[in-house]
Amino acid sequence: MLHILIIDDDRVTCLLLQRVLEQQGYRVTVATNGQAGIELAQSVQPALVICDWMMPIMDGIQVCRTLKADPSLSTTFFILLTSRGDLEDRIKGLNAGADEFLSKPIDANELKARVRAGLRLYQLNQDLSQLNLALQQETQRLEQERAEAADYVRSILPDPMESPCTIRSRFVPSSQLGGDCFDYFWITPESLVLYLLDVSGHGLKSALSSVQILQVLRSRGLGADYQNPQAVLEALNRLFAMEEHDYQYFTIWYGVYQPAKQELVYATAGHPPALLIGESQPIETQLLKTKGLPIGMFAEAEYCCDRISIPINSTLYLFSDGIYEILQPDGQIWGFPAFAEALKSSHSKGQPSLDTILDQTKTRCVAETFSDDLSLLQIHFTADLP
Repeated sequence: MLHILIIDDDRVTCLLLQRVLEQQGYRVTVATNGQAGIELAQSVQPALVICDWMMPIMDGIQVCRTLKADPSLSTTFFILLTSRGDLEDRIKGLNAGADEFLSKPIDANELKARVRAGLRLYQLNQDLSQLNLALQQETQRLEQERAEAADYVRSILPDPMESPCTIRSRFVPSSQLGGDCFDYFWITPESLVLYLLDVSGHGLKSALSSVQILQVLRSRGLGADYQNPQAVLEALNRLFAMEEHDYQYFTIWYGVYQPAKQELVYATAGHPPALLIGESQPIETQLLKTKGLPIGMFAEAEYCCDRISIPINSTLYLFSDGIYEILQPDGQIWGFPAFAEALKSSHSKGQPSLDTILDQTKTRCVAETFSDDLSLLQIHFTADLP
C-alpha cells in the first residue's frame, strides 16, 4: 500500500485530504507543522507528500527544499498546496523542488487525479532506480569477471628468461579485455619458440579464445613441426577456421630462435612486424614480417617463412597493435611508424626498460586506460651463448 504524507496546520484541510485519500485505498499519515512533517517523512518514507505552503515554524517551500535534499526522499513526489496562483509563486515553488501544485479550495476530483499522476511518476522513478541498480550490479559482476579473466591470462603467461637471451614481457589488459596472448618455450634443447597473438574482438570470448590457442600450442597438439613457422601457421589456419569459431580470427607473429646458429626463422599472419634493433650507432632497425592473412579468415590462405641472422646484443620487440593504435590529445592516432621511431630514439640512449617504454606510450594517450589490450615482449640477445 502506497504511503502519503499530509503536512498542514489546518485540521479541517487535513481531515478532508485524509478522508478522500483513504477512500482511494492509500495509507495516510498527517503532520500539523513543517518540522514534524520532515521527521515523519524521514521515518515513514512516503511515496507522495501534500504540503501546505503557508505554515508556522517552517513553510512549505522550506519543507520541500529539505526533503528534496535528502537522498532517501529526493524521488518522493511533492505537491504544494496553495491558494497562490501567480506565475511568480509557481516558479518559486518549482525552483524549490515541487513537482505539482494543488489549489485551494480543494476539489476532490482534482486531488484524486493529481495524486494518481504523481504516484505513477513516483513508481516510474522507483522502477528506473531499480533498473539502474540492477545495471550497476551487472556491470560490477562483468567487471569482476573481466578482472578475473585478466588475472587468469596473466597467470598462465611465461616467466622472464635470463639465458641464452633475456626476455621480459608486459601484459596490460584494457577495461574491455581483449584477445592478446603470448608465450615462449624450448621446443628442443636448441630451438626456442617465440610468439604473440591477438584475437579479434573484445571481452571474455576473445580472451578465452586466446587462451585456447595458447594451450593448443603449449601442449604441442597442433600436429605440425613447431620448428617450421610456416607449417605452424598453416595448421592453425586449418584448426581455427572462423566459421567454426564464432567468426573470430586472430593475428600472430611466430618465430623460432636457435642460439647456436644465432638465427631466427619466423612467419606472420596479419600481425604487426617485429622490430629488431641493433646496438651499433647510429641505431638501425629492421622490420620482421612476412606475407599472410590473419588466421581463420580463408582456408586457402598461404604463409611463408623468412630468416635472419641475429647480431649479438641486438634487441627484438614483439607487440600487439594496442601499443600504437592510441588516440592522442590532438585527435590523431599515434600509429606504428611513430611508435617505431620512438622505440629507436629510446635505444639511442641505451636499452630502455619495458616500464620506460610503457610510460612513454601512456603520455601520448588521451584516455586514462588503453582502449585495447597491450602486450609487449623484449628479447635481448646477449653474448652469453652456449
